[in-house]
Amino acid sequence: MYQTNTFKQKLKLFSVILIPILITQLSMYAMNFFDTVMSGNAGAEELAGVAIGSSLWVPISTGINGILMAISPIVAHLVGAKDEKAVPETVRQGVYLATALGIVVSVIGFLLINPILNYMDLEEQVRYVAKYYLITIGIGIIPLFVFNLVRCYIDALGHTRISMVIILMSLPLNILFNYMFIFGKFGAPALGGIGAGIATALTYWLALGISIWIVLKIRPFSKHKIFSQWSRPSLRVWWDQLKIGVPIGFSIFFEVSIFSAVTLFMSAYSTYTIAAHQAAINFASFLYMVPLSVATALTIAVGFEVGAKRIKDARIYSYMGIISGVLIAFVSGFILLAFDDQIARLYNGNPEVVNLTKQFIFYAIFFQFADAFGAPIQGSLRGYKDVNITFWMSLVSYWLIGLPSGFLLANYTDFGPFGYWMGLIIGLSAGAIILFGRMLYLQRKLLKKFAAEVN
Repeated sequence: MYQTNTFKQKLKLFSVILIPILITQLSMYAMNFFDTVMSGNAGAEELAGVAIGSSLWVPISTGINGILMAISPIVAHLVGAKDEKAVPETVRQGVYLATALGIVVSVIGFLLINPILNYMDLEEQVRYVAKYYLITIGIGIIPLFVFNLVRCYIDALGHTRISMVIILMSLPLNILFNYMFIFGKFGAPALGGIGAGIATALTYWLALGISIWIVLKIRPFSKHKIFSQWSRPSLRVWWDQLKIGVPIGFSIFFEVSIFSAVTLFMSAYSTYTIAAHQAAINFASFLYMVPLSVATALTIAVGFEVGAKRIKDARIYSYMGIISGVLIAFVSGFILLAFDDQIARLYNGNPEVVNLTKQFIFYAIFFQFADAFGAPIQGSLRGYKDVNITFWMSLVSYWLIGLPSGFLLANYTDFGPFGYWMGLIIGLSAGAIILFGRMLYLQRKLLKKFAAEVN
């Protein structure tokens, strides 16, 4: 990261930060994408099982990773304030925290997996696939969390290409492992959807190993001696990180879990409906990685400028990101509308599943517009370290507005299962509008504050 003086310089720097993050996010989600697509080609029951398993796993993993994202604005502020000496210990304590959270999630998941799946009205094969998909992917929980912590540290220093390279190295291996364990190739057993869990866990371990080697051997990371010098875990530092990370994590959890909750409600419908819903939501979520990448880049750029007390520059980055998100939404909407049949057939060839998937994709066109507007705003607010409002708005807009309205539309109108997607559109739109108002208020407040300090 470095200071910029003109809009052209800012656009160039923002692009340099964003493009590698975008490739990284798309590649990371591609692991889940290929899990779903390749499992779907093994059978509708396999796809439905992975859908249920993912609906339980993804909110937890993204929520915890959201907590660990606190390292990005913290490190960005330290670098912007020229206090780089504090960076190594901050990251080291983050690694300890990531490991501790991984252990906690593993224990809780082990205890709750059977009661949750038994409570759901699932076909026996679907329940079996979901259970062992979760168990196998759980092998990679701790390396996933530590890797994401390290990745956020690397990104916060502005070296987003490093994260991109790590993921681009890992993705082909994930596809290979999927091919081996889902379909039983190269001497591996044919495990269907369960094999996707094994493949993803192995990929998490490889990504962590590569990232540790880079931090140890390549400058500027090696000079921080993150993994070559050790200190004791500090609950005080953990608490400082959790104060920022927990609101981020829960706001992401509330957003992601609303999609998972809808998937769980879909268990009341046929296996084909579950499979079609998962196929559509999987591809729409793949497109969502674009505005999410914009949000991550904004957190870094805005955090750096705020740390240096350049509030006007931070505001320019914020609007740059929002405009980018809106333009991306139009492109994504065109892709969904023009290629709905081809997208549906990627997941499963059953005519009924394809037809249902195309209907779900139509609704996805509308809620991805709200996502593309709202995600950059959240990223900007995180750069300001204003994280509590996103937490509360995620809770209200998704769980108190979106899900209840979706339930009513699904059960008391002719929308049926598509009513839940209408609820998603309503909830996402409400959250985006209110957070935009919060961002405008915060920018005006900080401009007055720093103007008063200068005078």
